Amino acid sequence: MTLTLALVQILNGMQFGLILFLIAAGLTIVFGVMDFINLAHGVQYMVGAYLAAAFTAMTGSFALGLALALPSALLFGLLLEVLIFRHLYERDHLAHVLATFGVIIFLNQAVKLLWGAAPLSVPIPDLLSGTVTLAPGMLYPVYRLVIIAAGLAVGLLLYWTVNHTRLGMLVRAGASNAPMVSALGVNIRLLFTIVFGVGAMLAGFAGAMVAPILSVEPGMGDNVLILAFVVIVIGGIGSIRGAFIAALLIGLTDTLGRFFAPTLLRAVFDPATASQTGRAIAPMLIYVLMAAVLFFRPSGLFPAKR
Repeated sequence: MTLTLALVQILNGMQFGLILFLIAAGLTIVFGVMDFINLAHGVQYMVGAYLAAAFTAMTGSFALGLALALPSALLFGLLLEVLIFRHLYERDHLAHVLATFGVIIFLNQAVKLLWGAAPLSVPIPDLLSGTVTLAPGMLYPVYRLVIIAAGLAVGLLLYWTVNHTRLGMLVRAGASNAPMVSALGVNIRLLFTIVFGVGAMLAGFAGAMVAPILSVEPGMGDNVLILAFVVIVIGGIGSIRGAFIAALLIGLTDTLGRFFAPTLLRAVFDPATASQTGRAIAPMLIYVLMAAVLFFRPSGLFPAKR
């Protein structure tokens, strides 16, 4: 094990964490503002990946495919909100869970009907398909650096929007006291629809960005949904800053845990046992981290101010 290899794993952890942030950002805003539990948020990540794959195959360009996938993911999220989700806002959380779980099943089957059950692949754009030298002997894929840069840019943009614009002020006020905001003349239903659409687009953007490096397949959003909920619990519900920091912590914990655990266990076990045990222990570290954070800060690291 070398320092270069460890640095590569840190970058991989950052890239994974920023993808989680793109998914969790929309989820934490919707949950924090609208008090709506959307289990179908992971499906919107999957739909974004399928849209990127479809439009890239149609146009022959990943850039054009991404440009078409983003507004399509936004429109798809708005359609779900208008047809299904807005009728659930006044119901309890159990109704949210049951209805959105039904949406998961329906849409997972729908993509199988449209694109088949076999995984799809999206080629990395030629311009971004190479590697770049970050340090002597340290090569890193250009496309993964683009994902990191895109995640950081979106994080800064969201933080500025929520904390320094009139729209962000209305979102924060709506999260604190929606009836009062509505009484002041703000169309709270339209505001909620915009929030939901932006959240869906962010999840779709995450799916589109990982399409060239992961298989696009039915159910791909189910596992990341669990991690996205862990992110917003650790970071604090409704907090963009909390989601950003928590996503990076989880990404680094998961990636470095998978990398270091088998190596450390070789001091106790034989290589085969150490590798198998390390792979089993590494996924647990995320939940150990969550338990530790909640023990000391039950509301999360940076709970949204109400």
